[in-house]
Amino acid sequence: MIRNHLHTAVATALLASVALVGCKKKEEPVVTSTPPATTEPAAPAPAPTPAPVATVTVTTVDLGPTVGADKKVASPTATFKPSDTINASVGTTTSDPATAVPAKLGAKWTFQDGQTVKEDTADVNFAGPGQTVFTISKPGGFPTGKYKLEVLLDGAVVQTRDFEVK
Repeated sequence: MIRNHLHTAVATALLASVALVGCKKKEEPVVTSTPPATTEPAAPAPAPTPAPVATVTVTTVDLGPTVGADKKVASPTATFKPSDTINASVGTTTSDPATAVPAKLGAKWTFQDGQTVKEDTADVNFAGPGQTVFTISKPGGFPTGKYKLEVLLDGAVVQTRDFEVK
């Protein structure tokens, strides 16, 4: 009888286990999904373009024996007497009048054979329109002949003027 009870107990436990497994609700797998991308990722914003660098331009070069208070040649000419003082009034302007533009402005005076008579340079902070004057003179007077003035901006020739001493 003990054996019978043991079989019955084992059978009951087995039946209960089967019943529990059969009644157990089947778990549904958890599905995680990413919603589809509706737009492409935004492109990085373009770097701001730097402001253009202000530049200097030589606008005029006038030669004459006298210069006014405005640093302009009173009576432009290309012919001088040996005893004259020769002035070159160089007009300049900047691309941005509110920005100072440092540069080197120069004048190279040469005689007809290419001999350098005088060279001048000036460090200038240009801002808007302006005038710079270069001058040559010779106490004993200039030899007669043909001369040339080269105006240089940062070492590069930007304008030339031919003139004559008679």
